[in-house]
Amino acid sequence: MLSKSPPKTDKRWLAVYVKMHHEKRVRDRLTDLGIENFLPVQIEVRQWSDRKKRVERLLIPMMIFVRVDMVEQHTVLTQPSVLRYLVLRGEHSPTEIPKEQMDRFRFMLDCSDSPVSFNTNTLKPGETVRVIKGPLAGLEGELVTVNGRSNIAIRINQLGCAVVEMSASMVENNKSLQ
Repeated sequence: MLSKSPPKTDKRWLAVYVKMHHEKRVRDRLTDLGIENFLPVQIEVRQWSDRKKRVERLLIPMMIFVRVDMVEQHTVLTQPSVLRYLVLRGEHSPTEIPKEQMDRFRFMLDCSDSPVSFNTNTLKPGETVRVIKGPLAGLEGELVTVNGRSNIAIRINQLGCAVVEMSASMVENNKSLQ
């Protein structure tokens, strides 16, 4: 009798906790091993007294995302500075992050001209919108108001949401997403 379980070669996105200040080292090590990974960073210009410098700012400290199959999933845990996978309360296996949410999150980070922040507070459901102008054109998310300003939010259900300031004139209501 054949079982209907998914093949063990299917890759899925998982979140991995790493030691504080070791995120970039873990990213580089996983890349060297050929394991697909994503460390959410944004380039910022920091001002020192004598110069300005472009630096990578971590969006989610102590976390890196990996897209792995079952064999690579074990390999990741054996790396120095890797602590554990994100596991939801009451579950025993690592929590899979839907590919669509990761794709939207990566697109927001890659294309946004404004700083992106990450909020772990629960987001109240807002109007579902699609960006129609600017570098984030095509991005679908939720329109929310933070401190009186319009923002577009991309949910990562297990972690929170990524938020970037967005003029309401740059989005359109997207009833097909609701």
